[in-house]
Amino acid sequence: MTHLELARQSLLVPFSLDDAALDRVFASLLQHDVDYADLYFQYSRSEAWSLDEGIVKSGSFNIDQGVGVRAVSGEKTAFAYSDDISLNALLQAAEATRAIARQGGSRSAGLRRGLAGHALYGVDDPLASLDSAAKVALLERLEQMARSLDSRVVQVMASIAGEHELIYVARHDGVHAADVRPLVRVSLRVILEDSGRREQGSSGGGGRFDYAYFTDDVLLDYAKKAVDQALLNLQARPAPAGEMTVVLGGGWPGILLHEAIGHGLEGDFNRKGSSAFSGRIGERVAAKGITVVDDGTLAQRRGSLNIDDEGNPTQRTVLIEDGILKGYLQDSLNARLMNTVSTGNGRRESYAHLPMPRMTNTLMLAGEHDPQEIIASIDRGLYAVNFGGGQVDITSGKFVFDAAEAWWVEGGKLQYPVKGATLIGNGPDVLTRVSMIGNDLQLDPGVGTCGKDGQSVPVGVGQPTLRVDGGLTVGGTG
Repeated sequence: MTHLELARQSLLVPFSLDDAALDRVFASLLQHDVDYADLYFQYSRSEAWSLDEGIVKSGSFNIDQGVGVRAVSGEKTAFAYSDDISLNALLQAAEATRAIARQGGSRSAGLRRGLAGHALYGVDDPLASLDSAAKVALLERLEQMARSLDSRVVQVMASIAGEHELIYVARHDGVHAADVRPLVRVSLRVILEDSGRREQGSSGGGGRFDYAYFTDDVLLDYAKKAVDQALLNLQARPAPAGEMTVVLGGGWPGILLHEAIGHGLEGDFNRKGSSAFSGRIGERVAAKGITVVDDGTLAQRRGSLNIDDEGNPTQRTVLIEDGILKGYLQDSLNARLMNTVSTGNGRRESYAHLPMPRMTNTLMLAGEHDPQEIIASIDRGLYAVNFGGGQVDITSGKFVFDAAEAWWVEGGKLQYPVKGATLIGNGPDVLTRVSMIGNDLQLDPGVGTCGKDGQSVPVGVGQPTLRVDGGLTVGGTG
């Protein structure tokens, strides 16, 4: 069955809804003049299991379903939602949204047509790929693997999470589109103790597939990464402080790119003039060699989607090319108001939320330098291998990020691990100070979740190893 057929069977047929019923809703929505209207149906099943101290201490399972009804007129949006998927609820929601419509100019919905998105992942329910006993056994194996790697492991916290989501989008222009979205994740955190000193390490991964992905080899890799990070932190010295040359590692450190630069390239911030990149299309905003793309079409990646939450196929959008700003990420509302087209980046947390321009998988493309060559070029500086949390001001571009794993570099060689390093800088400024770009583009392991205006959505990041000359201040304790 196609995505459309699967979604209709789950979201429309059980509630006696068909095309004629949806046409009645649009007839109500379009009695007055609106620029855009849509119906967003969603059904999701999700679960989470967590293990601590050798015991599965919590488990949760949730089923959620509902529909959101939206009408847009100019810059005004009316929105209503209900967990009751019925014709009566839809008509009541449509009546509520008509409050913002312009008088006159009534029209009918466009000719109905199905829109086929990509086929980036399977349609099977990942929650059904393992039974409950096997899920518990997976967590127990992961804990045993971590403890077997080092006798100093004193605590292991592991979790798995899965989701199966079906969405169906019907729009005023006649487009009907659907998606069936699997998503799974494993997370691991370990604590090691040596001579009274405790340090932690973490790892994990996931994507749009089922639990069969997490073979023993994959789980052992997670365990090794978490334990190795904790071991490094046990040996780490206090991080130095001051402005210095910084090398950013490949993969997950792309979260800095996502937060400090990517959000500033979303259409709503630029339409309102609140981004540091507003009105700068065609200008040089980064060093030569820097190309940044948002790509929602990568197979099985956490941030990928067959269609966005407005029914448009996702795409690969070039944001910065060889240092020149080429465009922004757009949903339908901001694209129309900025006289451009949607880039397939309209995303929402659920049927109870409005869509807005959001990133999918945001990547800086590879350059020509070997990563070892980049490290060897540093006289004195910091090599930030992995990041923890951070904060960003979209308007100014200023950011603060904690390095979860970092090394002091001197004479072109890694000298010793450091802890407590905080990177402070300005995203747009940092882009202009990149002097070497590695040939080792890496994607994150599949753990990212992005928050914006109270909504959370899964995302991906990636970048090669980068050398940044100045402009970054390292806050440390050494």
